[in-house]
Amino acid sequence: MSLPEILTRGLTLPVIAAPMFIVSAPELVIAQSKAGVVGSFPSLNARPAEELNNWLQRIQAALAEHDRAASGPGGRVSAPFALNLIVHKSNDRLAHDLELCVHHRVPVVITSLGAREDVNQRVHAYGGIVLHDVINNVFAHKAVDKGADGLIAVAAGAGGHAGTTSPFALVEEIREWFQGPLVLSGAIATGRAVAAARAMGADFGYVGSAFIATREANAQEAYKQMIVDSTAADIVYSNYFSGVHGNYLKPSIAAAGFDPENLPQADPSKMSFANTDGKVKAWRDIWSAGHGVGAVKEILSVAGLVGRLKDEYDAALLDLVSNHPELAKRAPA
Repeated sequence: MSLPEILTRGLTLPVIAAPMFIVSAPELVIAQSKAGVVGSFPSLNARPAEELNNWLQRIQAALAEHDRAASGPGGRVSAPFALNLIVHKSNDRLAHDLELCVHHRVPVVITSLGAREDVNQRVHAYGGIVLHDVINNVFAHKAVDKGADGLIAVAAGAGGHAGTTSPFALVEEIREWFQGPLVLSGAIATGRAVAAARAMGADFGYVGSAFIATREANAQEAYKQMIVDSTAADIVYSNYFSGVHGNYLKPSIAAAGFDPENLPQADPSKMSFANTDGKVKAWRDIWSAGHGVGAVKEILSVAGLVGRLKDEYDAALLDLVSNHPELAKRAPA
């Protein structure tokens, strides 16, 4: 199935940048889309709620200016951007933030923690598309049944809220019945991993942790350096901090005064995304990251990171053909 143009415009490689709490702000989103990947951010990052309108205006104005400058010969327009809506019932900003999505005609909306048919219909009414993130095949069916246009398969090893299913199994199960846009999330921090995601059957790689270690990311310098210094062994999977299982950096847990080896289980029914006036420490003091951090070796600009990913992606494809000529013979004409 061909991908909708709204997802492919201006892409330099098939990557959607994951929306990250606190970290993803206009400067990062603008840089990502200008570099040729889909930039994104959670609506809840704009605080107070009224600031979301300013963020959307800023992003759209910057990308429109870039596109005007790129209209000449050899120019490349920006990739689209996406806004992440938490549709869990505790998010008391959902109605407000959805109205701004509609008003600004946000091209791609990423929904999380519950599929909502009414949300999908509002986005479809102005021509936008909805990608819903899922951790298993059951949730994938529910999301599509409620009108999601595409799925983000959040497999084992993804940063933030993550599942436990192997990406091989999750993509295979979804592709047995769903031919729409499919994004794979889970330890994708190199261009080789993006190529592998495509080979498995996904249309895009979902890249998060690598973008934390960029100059444009809204993250403390200590957080960025911790990403560079860490490996998969430094990631802890716990539901203690938000009520939903997620992956976090062990050193940040210890620095906040917790024992990363002995975290208690949280009550999932206490999960809340209501405005808590900064009292919740998840993502502010307890820093999220995925298993792919070991591939992040330095702090780069977004353009530098996307350039590296593109070089690695192209090299991976070339390597398959040049070092394994039998693959080219097997390819359909």
